[in-house]
Amino acid sequence: MTTIAVLADPPRAGLVGTELAATSPLTESEAAECYAAALRDVLVAVERSGGDLLVNYRSDDLLPDELVTETESEAAVRALAAAALEDVSDVRFEPQVGSSFDARAGNTVTHLLREEAVNSVAVVDGAAAFLTRPLIDNAAMKLRRSEVVLGPSTRGRTYYAGFTEPVDFADAFQPPAMETLTARARDAGHDVDFIPIQPVIETGADLLDVLPLVNARVDAERIVPTNTAAFLDEVGLRVDYGDDGAHLVRE
Repeated sequence: MTTIAVLADPPRAGLVGTELAATSPLTESEAAECYAAALRDVLVAVERSGGDLLVNYRSDDLLPDELVTETESEAAVRALAAAALEDVSDVRFEPQVGSSFDARAGNTVTHLLREEAVNSVAVVDGAAAFLTRPLIDNAAMKLRRSEVVLGPSTRGRTYYAGFTEPVDFADAFQPPAMETLTARARDAGHDVDFIPIQPVIETGADLLDVLPLVNARVDAERIVPTNTAAFLDEVGLRVDYGDDGAHLVRE
């Protein structure tokens, strides 16, 4: 069974979704809400899968001073999880350790594999709204044969990174993360496999991919990330296809 470590930040304006707000019609507050919706969808997918959910939150001491509030980071993340899941009594919450995403992800993976002797660990970011139970379970099967399994996203990013053995995590998630993580795995003598490509929601350009996909899935009555779809519908975003290309507009 794979432990799925969801690296989660408290959904605060100015902390999460900052690039999304800078590159789309969304305000900073709305971008933070979008992150929160995606994170809820991620937690639901993991909870429904065969994996063990670990919510790996960024604690107050790792946040910029101006973004520390009266509500502790752990409490904010726990509240979000409670809103997403029917029961959080069996969900494990642990603080992240490290000064960068690469360090925090690497510390989590290495600790669980070496100190807690789990069979496999996957790192998932909260922006991976299209993560699903079948993808998680598919990756778990592949991790029985390969030491590293990656879920590719657009522009060389990853939405899922699973390991049965550690790699050199220094700057391992730096762009292009797919190539970097694969190279680190091969340098360590590991086999690498992949699961299907899925979008993440980090920028306005990502929404140009995500909005048509969500709308098509809704029309076809297929599975959608329900929290993310509801948020996008609420804010009234759509893609306008003009002579000079596709643009995000608000209805």
